[in-house]
Amino acid sequence: MPLRLRDGVTLYFCRHGETEANVEKRFQGWTRDTPLTAKGREQVRAIAATLKAEAPNFAALAYVSSPLPRARTTMEIIRETIGLPRDGYTTDERIMEINLGSWDGLTDAEAEARDPGAYAKRMGNKGEVRVPGGGESYADVAARIESWIADIGIDTFAVSHGAATRILRGLFQGLSWGEMSELDEKQGVLFLARGNSVQRIDSN
Repeated sequence: MPLRLRDGVTLYFCRHGETEANVEKRFQGWTRDTPLTAKGREQVRAIAATLKAEAPNFAALAYVSSPLPRARTTMEIIRETIGLPRDGYTTDERIMEINLGSWDGLTDAEAEARDPGAYAKRMGNKGEVRVPGGGESYADVAARIESWIADIGIDTFAVSHGAATRILRGLFQGLSWGEMSELDEKQGVLFLARGNSVQRIDSN
């Protein structure tokens, strides 16, 4: 059954802006946190403008971010851009990026070279196979995201990460793990969810 928000609640959410690790095409989980690029900051300011246009009562939203620095920087730029204090938000570990274990900071090729068998197993079943070295599976991330969604009682704006927001979108749509893994992780866009419906709003 698809994940649902409480009746009457709207959730706005986005991925953090482009980082140096994104440009280098490196896995970026809990331990590999790199600064936003100039392009990433532009993406974030564009999201801020979109949020302000889509949520006329934006000042009344609850603002929550992943505690990882790249997400917090994104949140603070957005709040400053729309005229709110930079620090007026909370953090929640349940919307952190997937834990990428021993792959954190590696490229796809580097992760595969370390252990081709483990790499193939995980890539063949991201839903249930955890990343080596203490990492998570999609099911692990889904469990914490579902817990977070159940606690949302008012209209909220959240900043999370690529895999985490992809899994969130997939849960709302009732997708399989494999279908979730095929969703894009585009940066610079805002998502709006009500009930179990998700709409992507591209920045102009």
